Amino acid sequence: MISLLRVVSGLLFVTFIGATAAYADGPQPGRDYTVLERPLASPKDQIEIIEFFSYGCPHCKEFHPVLDAWAATLPKDVTLRRVPVSFNRPPWARLSRLYFTLDALGEAPRLNSAVFAALHEERVAMNSDEAVVDWAVKKGLDRKKFNDMFTSFSMVQTLVPRADQEAASAGIRGVPSLVVDGKYLLNNEAAGSYAGLLSTTDKLIAKARAERKKKSK
Repeated sequence: MISLLRVVSGLLFVTFIGATAAYADGPQPGRDYTVLERPLASPKDQIEIIEFFSYGCPHCKEFHPVLDAWAATLPKDVTLRRVPVSFNRPPWARLSRLYFTLDALGEAPRLNSAVFAALHEERVAMNSDEAVVDWAVKKGLDRKKFNDMFTSFSMVQTLVPRADQEAASAGIRGVPSLVVDGKYLLNNEAAGSYAGLLSTTDKLIAKARAERKKKSK
């Protein structure tokens, strides 16, 4: 599992390097973000922020607490939705199923950080369904209830290809990646840091809010 994470990391992740660039003229399309040609479905009554991520991604692990702290301060008209991406890799698809299972059981807020820690700090090898179930049981979850959900076709397995399709529609090539209001894909390299990425996200939220207000008139 460790060697796989290293290989995939080199192929798929955008590394945040350098200082955050300060632009007085605000976020610019083509530089700070891309406008999706085909917007993703988005709630009518809220501005949705989508984080495309994977538990297997070391950068997602670093970003997770920063994003959680930021999300805790979001106004009522903004919501965060996480979408696990497998990039069609079976080990990552298993991790996507793990996220959807925890989410369905209402345990994702409690255990998201624990999954990242297990993979990247404790080096737990979640290289089989049984290993994942065993780990969940150690975290206090009922074995049968978790396993039934984790292996359920109708409740979990169908969500993985659906999530991958959504990521493909958004042009996601690395994680973590953020999309604002279904149409603005952040450019991680332009942001330069996690703080810079979220600063740009805040500005795009304001942009999306203004656009929605204008349309409602």
